[in-house]
Amino acid sequence: MARALILIDFQKGFDAPQWGARNNPAAETNAARLLSHWRTIKAPVIHIRHASRAAGSPLAKASAGFAFMDALAPIGDEVVFEKSVNSAFIGTGLEEHLRRRGHDGLIIAGLTTPHCVSTSTRMAGNLGFDVILAHDACAAFAGNMQMDWSDNPMPIDPELSHQIAIAHLHGEFAQAVSCAAILRGQS
Repeated sequence: MARALILIDFQKGFDAPQWGARNNPAAETNAARLLSHWRTIKAPVIHIRHASRAAGSPLAKASAGFAFMDALAPIGDEVVFEKSVNSAFIGTGLEEHLRRRGHDGLIIAGLTTPHCVSTSTRMAGNLGFDVILAHDACAAFAGNMQMDWSDNPMPIDPELSHQIAIAHLHGEFAQAVSCAAILRGQS
């Protein structure tokens, strides 16, 4: 059985300028390649969407940014879970859904690498799922990445943030693998 593909927070709200600079402009294209392949082989696809509770958030339910990005929007009977915290497993029924269907192997892609992707990947690993993280189908932003606990706040480069998040996950909670390798079946 093919691994379940979990796409996290590919929402239009991440196009908002408030997020600042980002790395990996090909993240959505890579995720769309995975999605297309999963649909072709009729393997399980699960979409996760963030419903922010923060006032003015571009990911709030009432905003246009709550919608899925067009190329990564669910179709047919693809499953959608909605969350309001970083983990796709908290308050969503995702774990029960996966277990009920015998999906022990997962491929995770999404936005943003150091936040919802990292938290969901860590939790999936801790719950005993065999996780592959499609590292080039994820991205990080600079806008909310600052060392602001000091007297001299400094922004963190989004590429550095992405790479550090991947490094923390790889080998401990997941195996970080490129989309090309996943599609070649070498995952």
